[in-house]
Amino acid sequence: MRRLLCLLLLLISSAVVWAEDDELLMVRSSLEFPEAMAALQEAVTEHGYTISRVQRVDIGLTAMGYKTDKYRVVFIGKHEQQKLIMQKHPELIPYLPIKVAIFAEGDDTLLIAANPVLLSEFYPDPSLEKYFRRCESDMRSILVKVQEAE
Repeated sequence: MRRLLCLLLLLISSAVVWAEDDELLMVRSSLEFPEAMAALQEAVTEHGYTISRVQRVDIGLTAMGYKTDKYRVVFIGKHEQQKLIMQKHPELIPYLPIKVAIFAEGDDTLLIAANPVLLSEFYPDPSLEKYFRRCESDMRSILVKVQEAE
């Protein structure tokens, strides 16, 4: 039992977590929220993506009793590429652009995204699978870059 508890603590404190068979991509950054947000923006740009929107979520959370003003959903993508995909596959509109949740937790900042490759299970088109795999690779790289930022 003690070994299991130690293993769980090690996994929880691990810097990079690919959760639930990689359904979620998540990293914990030691940066404070504003610096982590800046690092995310920089990493997104370096990977050829743009931020189409940053949505505040904290207003709703505050109304429900949570005490945070540091919670955002960042929408990222490659506009022209997404436009072409949505023209061919309008059923993907709810899933694009990619969304990254970023929020403060104590002195750390967490970044979480749904793994884009999971969509290939529902949309088995080979060209889409290639796109989803590329997005997954880029998202992992972006999140690790934010985590490693100082």
